[in-house]
Amino acid sequence: MKIFTIGFTRTSAEDFLTRLKQSKAQRLVDVRLNNVSQLAGFAKRDDLRYFARQLCGIGYQHEVELAPTAPMLADYRAGHAAWDSYATSFLQLMAQRRIEQIDRDELAGACLLCSEDEPHHCHRRLVAEYLRDKWGDVDIVHLQAGRAAL
Repeated sequence: MKIFTIGFTRTSAEDFLTRLKQSKAQRLVDVRLNNVSQLAGFAKRDDLRYFARQLCGIGYQHEVELAPTAPMLADYRAGHAAWDSYATSFLQLMAQRRIEQIDRDELAGACLLCSEDEPHHCHRRLVAEYLRDKWGDVDIVHLQAGRAAL
């Protein structure tokens, strides 16, 4: 099974949606805690639902169980927690939530969406890798501006 990931910051709507459409992902799964922020620009929940359906021919769903908690995210963004600490805490949260019990069909061919432009320091990568480690047969493709990276 294949899971894609994508971020929306530092890119245009055109580039973002082109990458998403060209990936042939089957649905867009929003793993952000807050998907209606004014900072999200074109990536607000209702806009993404429309763009995904009309321009990419795919569905959109919000999976808050695949997002960090508000305090965890706030500590990281404020610089109170380094990436390694944040990642360890988030991995523990996913284990506690038992996200591996999510319906695999919901994520087969899905594209995990978060804000970070690069997957290296983004929880969407941690979600994909956690599921790969639990399920064993997951190929992860990061849809980055200008390239698709495995």
